Amino acid sequence: MHLSTLLLPQTPACYKLRTARCSRPRVQPCRAVAATPPAAAKPKQWLDQSLKHVIASQQFNQESLDFIFMVAREMEDIRPGSPESQQLQGAIMSTLFYEPSTRTRLSFESAMSRLGGTVLSTESAGEYSSAAKGETLEDTIRTIEGYADCIVLRHFQAGAAKKAASVASVPIINAGDGPGQHPTQALLDMYTIKREIGRLDNVRVGMIGDLANGRTVRSLAYMLSMYKGVKIYFVAPDVVRMKEDIKDFLTSKGVEWEEVSDLRAVASEVDVLYQTRIQKERFQDRPEDYEQAKGKYIIDTELMKLMHKDAVVMHPLPRVDEISPDVDPDPRAAYFRQAKNGLFIRMAILKLCLQDSLHARQG
Repeated sequence: MHLSTLLLPQTPACYKLRTARCSRPRVQPCRAVAATPPAAAKPKQWLDQSLKHVIASQQFNQESLDFIFMVAREMEDIRPGSPESQQLQGAIMSTLFYEPSTRTRLSFESAMSRLGGTVLSTESAGEYSSAAKGETLEDTIRTIEGYADCIVLRHFQAGAAKKAASVASVPIINAGDGPGQHPTQALLDMYTIKREIGRLDNVRVGMIGDLANGRTVRSLAYMLSMYKGVKIYFVAPDVVRMKEDIKDFLTSKGVEWEEVSDLRAVASEVDVLYQTRIQKERFQDRPEDYEQAKGKYIIDTELMKLMHKDAVVMHPLPRVDEISPDVDPDPRAAYFRQAKNGLFIRMAILKLCLQDSLHARQG
């Protein structure tokens, strides 16, 4: 698939139009060739799956990311009341959240509404759903799939989304499973890096904060590994350093990584500083570790002076005190643009997950 042009939005002004070359294949003269054995069948890619669960970053590849980003760009241009705003009319999405959420839940619900669909929502499902009565996740999924065309699931246990998908007959979209993964956050993060920096190859990313419990940085590391020339710096307190499985995975893919204790040294080297908060809710039985980790690495105006003029600061949000509000006016502070990009990425994901089954039902 050749994408001749990747259009960047007209606002904010710091975004620019970048054009990729589209090369046409040369026509070769016809000639006899020796018969070759048929190639082994390629595994179906995510774009080819009839039932498109979104569970983990590793299920995607560059081709599927390019396509999702192209659709997300189309989503940015949709206006209320236009025919494009009714692409998912008749479809129903259920948001089933066992953990608190603001951006993820509301952006998914806004995404569905902006495409003409309907939302069934529950928050604090562990407390206010039948899970409080002892119902298993599998039984909950089997029930809700009778009411909705897809289920957006956030859960406190790593692996919960995979478990849900194993019994579901509708798409399951992982909106974060404990310290496991958050693939749609990684998609919007990659989209933001592409929009802000202009490339995904040869980027240098500093990941900061709670890297042991942060599902966003795990998912982002998996996706960054798909691109060449990437280098990742891990900057974290000792008690929340990046886990060995991610470092081993990056090594196996030939991705350069380095653990660094000096944030100031990293700030001058990277294209992206990806800050995360120290997640207090993951330290319920280790309050002393939380006290040791919090507040150690803070991005403020002094640190921003060390960054390149074209570098950006990202954060999955919410923030506590790890980015000073004084940084917000700096045009390199990309985290609110990043959050807005989540709407367009999730519109794209919902369209791609639902359009085939919706057309089949309507046709």
